[in-house]
Amino acid sequence: MSVRARIEAVLTQNLAPQRLEVIDESHHHAGHQPDMTGTGETHMRVRVISDRFTGMTRLARHRLVNELLKPELDAGLHALAVEPAAPGEATRW
Repeated sequence: MSVRARIEAVLTQNLAPQRLEVIDESHHHAGHQPDMTGTGETHMRVRVISDRFTGMTRLARHRLVNELLKPELDAGLHALAVEPAAPGEATRW
C-alpha cells in the first residue's frame, strides 16, 4: 500500500471527512538533498474538511492530524503540509 493510500485510510477512519485530498508533492523537492530524487512519497499535502475540526483551533487541528499520521512520519515521511477546515469554513482550495 502506498503512503498516500495509508494516509487516506487513516484520515478517513479517524476524521470521517466530507472532503479529503492527499497530494504527493515529492517531485517539487528533487535535488533539495542528495537522496531526494523526487520519486517516492516523501512530501505530502493533506487537505481535509471534517466535522471533527469544529470548535478546534488551527493548532489543535494540525496536532490531531500529525498525531494520526505519526507512524508515517516515523517511517520516513519527510514533510507534511496540513490544510484542515471545518464544514462551512472558507478554504483556499
